[in-house]
Order: sequence, then C-alpha cells, then structure tokens
Amino acid sequence: MDPFNQLILVISVTSFFTFQWLFHRVSPWLSVRISPGFLGLSDKQKVEWNSRTVSTFHALLVGIFCLYILFFDDAVNEDPVWGDPTLVKTNVAITTGYLISDLLLIFYYWKAIGDKFFVVHHLAALYAYYYVLGQGMLPYFANFRLLAEFSTPCVNQRWFFEVLGYPKSSRPNMANGVAMAVVFFLVRIGVMPVYYSRMYAVYGTEAFYLVPWGGRVAWICSSICLDIMNIMWMHKIARGCYKVLRSAHRSKAGTPQENGKTD
Repeated sequence: MDPFNQLILVISVTSFFTFQWLFHRVSPWLSVRISPGFLGLSDKQKVEWNSRTVSTFHALLVGIFCLYILFFDDAVNEDPVWGDPTLVKTNVAITTGYLISDLLLIFYYWKAIGDKFFVVHHLAALYAYYYVLGQGMLPYFANFRLLAEFSTPCVNQRWFFEVLGYPKSSRPNMANGVAMAVVFFLVRIGVMPVYYSRMYAVYGTEAFYLVPWGGRVAWICSSICLDIMNIMWMHKIARGCYKVLRSAHRSKAGTPQENGKTD
C-alpha cells in the first residue's frame, strides 16, 4: 500500500471514531446546553436526536469541502473521470468513515433509528466509493454527488422542531421549510443538467471505456436511481411547503385584526 492510500485509510478510521465520539459524547453534552427540551425527550428520541446532530455536522463539513473542490480543483474539473483525485479521496474518506459509523449505530439502535432504506443507501454509497478510493476513478462525479449533503441540515432541523413541539405554522418551522425546499431543489434538482451534461460529454470516450463495468454500473445506474428518488422527494417537499404556507396565509388573513373586525 502506497503512503497516500495509507493516509486515506487513516482518515477513514479517524472519521469513524470521530463521529462515534460526536454521537456518544459531544451531541448529548451540547444539546442539553443549546436546547433544554432535549432532557424531556424519550430515550429513542435522544438516540435519533444525536444521530441527526452528527448527520448535520457531517453534511456541512463535506459539503463545504465539496464546494471548494468544485470551484478550485482544476485537475478534477478538467478530467472528470481520471483527474487527480487527491482532494476528492480525502472528502470521500471522511464520508466513508461517517457511513460506517452510522451503519453501526443503525444496527445497534435498530428499535430507535433502524431503517432498511438507510441501510441500502449507505451500502450502495460505500460500493460506489470503493471505485473512488480504491481506483481513483470518477472523482468529479463522486464529489458532485456530495453537494446533495447541503439539504441534510434543513431536513434534520425539521425533525428537531417537530420533536420539540413547534407548530408547523410557527415562523421558525416555516422559514426552515422554505429553506429546505429551496436548498433541496438547488443541490439535488437544479444541478441535474450540469451533472448529466458532463456525463454525456465523457460517454463513449477512451476515458469512459477505461472504467471497469462495475464502476460504470455504480456510476450511471445509481445516479439515475438516486435522481428519480430526488424528484419524488422534491415533489413531496414542494407540496408540503405549499400547504403550510397556504394554511398560514389563510390563518393570518382570517384574524379579526387583519379583516378590520372587532368583537
């Protein structure tokens, strides 16, 4: 194993233990001080709370790193299939450690956060990342996919508001709902033309055929399946956001003060 691959392994292992530490130690300690309502949650809710807190931290960390690579890593942007994957490998190694950590927590706390969909999602992602970490291929596309992590904090925040008892029509909940819809669209739907135009540009080239069959399946099939789900989720999020905003508008318009009525 060459020195760089050893470093990537160290980063993955360090990431795994760091996210375990964040889940078991940092999140409970921090949550009590930031949100007193944390103490009133059930044990199962606390497990999911800590899991979502760690998820938010991971999303922001790799998301920011992803943007840096997207804008400043010329090697990857110029050759999306075989460009120098150094920075992408580092980012993917962090995510790999997180995914393995989260899988362990899902299995250990199955009654609280067990979800077959997340198990399949994590395993599929780890399969795809094997080709990035093991063979250094498709760095641009692997990094681009991590942009989707930016929608995670808003999704988690919606759950936090719900478990703390915030009404759906409350301002914090509504603001988060609008932000979630906008960010979800930007990082999962709006970027599709850019992603697939780059895929189309390399399809059939020599670089494309150098990618082994398994790598192509992990890349193309998983991309299409994920984006079908993203479109379905976007539809649900948009409908939910519209209903809440419409309900809040009707409620506001119907108050005596707004209608100029008095008792």
